[in-house]
Amino acid sequence: MRWLVGWSSIAASFGTAGRVGGQGAGQSARQGSGQRGYGSGNGSGYDSGSGSGYNSGSGYSSGNGSAYGSGYGDPGGPLRGGLADAAHPDDPAAQDAERTVVPVGAQLLWGDPDPLWAVGDWRPDEIRTLTADPADPFTRLAVLGCCGATDAELRRALYAARGGALRHLTQWSGSYTAVVQAGRRITVLGDLAGARPVFYTPWASGTAYATAALPLADLIEAQLDIGHLAALLACPDSPEALGDGTPYVGVRRIPPGHALILREGSREITGYEAVASLAVAAPVTDPGRAVEGVREALVDAVRARLTAPRHAPDTLPHDPGPVPGMGPADRRAARGAPAPVPGVGADLSGGSASATLALLAAGLPGAPGTLPGSGSGSRLLAVTFNDLATPQGREDELERARVIAADPRLHHVVVAAAEEALPYAELDGPLTDEPGPSLVFAARDRRRLAAGSADHFTGHGARQVLDAHPARMADLLMDRRRRHLLRPVAALARSASASGESLLVPLTVYSAARRLARTPYRAGMEAAAARLRAGGVDRGPSGPVDASLAALTWSRPGPAAGWLTGEALAEVSIRLTAAAGRPPLSLRPGEARARALLARHAADHRVFEQAVEVRSQRLHAPFLDNQVVRAARALPESLRVQPGARAAILRSVLSSAGVRELPPGWGATAHAPNETATRLGLRTALQELLALFAAPLLADAGLIEARVVQQALLDAAEGRPAPLDGLAELVSMELWLRRLLSRRGTCWTGTSTPRRRALPPDAPLAPLGTAPRCSLSPRQ
Repeated sequence: MRWLVGWSSIAASFGTAGRVGGQGAGQSARQGSGQRGYGSGNGSGYDSGSGSGYNSGSGYSSGNGSAYGSGYGDPGGPLRGGLADAAHPDDPAAQDAERTVVPVGAQLLWGDPDPLWAVGDWRPDEIRTLTADPADPFTRLAVLGCCGATDAELRRALYAARGGALRHLTQWSGSYTAVVQAGRRITVLGDLAGARPVFYTPWASGTAYATAALPLADLIEAQLDIGHLAALLACPDSPEALGDGTPYVGVRRIPPGHALILREGSREITGYEAVASLAVAAPVTDPGRAVEGVREALVDAVRARLTAPRHAPDTLPHDPGPVPGMGPADRRAARGAPAPVPGVGADLSGGSASATLALLAAGLPGAPGTLPGSGSGSRLLAVTFNDLATPQGREDELERARVIAADPRLHHVVVAAAEEALPYAELDGPLTDEPGPSLVFAARDRRRLAAGSADHFTGHGARQVLDAHPARMADLLMDRRRRHLLRPVAALARSASASGESLLVPLTVYSAARRLARTPYRAGMEAAAARLRAGGVDRGPSGPVDASLAALTWSRPGPAAGWLTGEALAEVSIRLTAAAGRPPLSLRPGEARARALLARHAADHRVFEQAVEVRSQRLHAPFLDNQVVRAARALPESLRVQPGARAAILRSVLSSAGVRELPPGWGATAHAPNETATRLGLRTALQELLALFAAPLLADAGLIEARVVQQALLDAAEGRPAPLDGLAELVSMELWLRRLLSRRGTCWTGTSTPRRRALPPDAPLAPLGTAPRCSLSPRQ
């Protein structure tokens, strides 16, 4: 895991990499410049072993000595600074507090008075820093991640950001985090989707910020926020219930499309993206030009990854050959997981999103996929997963992948697996920053990605970025564009024709969309809160029509809400009622719901990246890039709501890039993993799951009743109707809580107190409505 951390304090004398004073700002600039590669090893403090999120061994940097330079007062003396718990150097507590608080495995990008670190196994080309003028070393920019901007473009954006224009820093291709320092003003920008979030917390008379929440929770010794966990289960797609909180009390998240501005410790959160007006409809965009904009953004996003320096993964020990009593799989297991192939690759599941990225990457001139001598020439590595345990139902997807992979520019690899790669297999894994449903599918996806390349494209986010949320039909009614509802309503009627109720579907859907268009935001949120208080939570939609009708609302319960206790639902209803008085960024229900769904998916994708992380591999999701999200938002709603709109848009993108022959059925809706594989995985891991919920931490927190969830697991394994997505969320959160509370160590070094276990095994969680009794910090 890689993250960025820094802080801004009110007192300029607050030191972390050497106290500022005496020698002036010029020496401070020299002290903080050019310092990279500090800290021991390549760890970020996270342990990939089971049940432990942090490594308490040698992966911690010492936080003292000559690695960070000497103090300002005495060039050859010991390092001083980091008065975290002393108000003044003469304070009696200062003797114990004279230490340097440093993230584990950190690279110092710049020093005091507002230091910035990069933590983790960052590649050299993923960290770029520059100053506006050598005579002004405190006006500088740091960009971390894959960014397609040139140095000249970065410098121009730095000049603009110094004057307050922040949008320039978000217009380059790629996925990155930008930090600007102009004197004592620090600006940290999040992305539009939320895949690269920014967190902050008050600390040491100032504000600490990071691109991960757990390090900040360690810094302030935060408690678990049980109310946030309840909202994450009850209304995961409603940012109103989640607010700006995180699973840790005191650690906040800035919304997507916003920036965190710190001025000597004081903080401000401001948006850098224009918000559509409710009174005046947005200008009608030409569909052809909008699709062309999506094509250009996608091509630039793919090119930014292909033109970046290539990296060869760390090689594993050589296979000694046949060993008596050991097969090839046993020898691979003894040597460890296989390293990804050098070069660039892509998923090829047979769906439209992954196929578009694979064909675009393979077709860009002058940017071959793999490195010479890797066995596949300069072709792009395309990886397809074949589930041998449940082969039925995926034949069409596999056939489309085979036809697309016949392109001579692609080198096709099929990863086949049986029961060992089912959902809910290998529930032990690394600790992620936050809980997410991808934890139960991590073993399945990690097996597929291990056969990929060092830089691997994935089509995550295409559905949320390009498709139309059903609530957008209400936006069309608000703009008096009723005729554009004919085709989507007719498609829903055809999907319900088997039940004999297709004649009533058009009227039902139109009435629901009209009701939503006429419902103010405040009334919609209050109705959702009242529904939770009354316990009116169903078990989820059973078909496309029911799913569309359920989505035509300002807020709806999540698939796991039906298993929550009344106290948990009441807590979430209070959050919704309080949010009713705070209007969202957009009062158009379709646009607001689409933004919320994209933000939820981006957060889940971030957890997915951490859960399936393969050493030396980078996952790239171009559909979540700023420029692609902007281009997709320019698509007219009348185009989005049409059936098959996403496939038609991507077909136009490929046609403009020279790919015009696609297999039959390309663009058909695919769901992975499918319901059959999920139920089989539940049945295979049933005993382990029942033992997991024999005494669950979620029940100790007052969120669920153990016997109810155990019965739901039995029902799902036996094939009875049950919301499988909700069960995945419950299991994932229980796994995350157990990994979190069983970890050892901390993300920070330089503290004087010894490291201890975060929580005794027999210490219960604090249920809702009581004072918290557990701390996430190992310093108790």
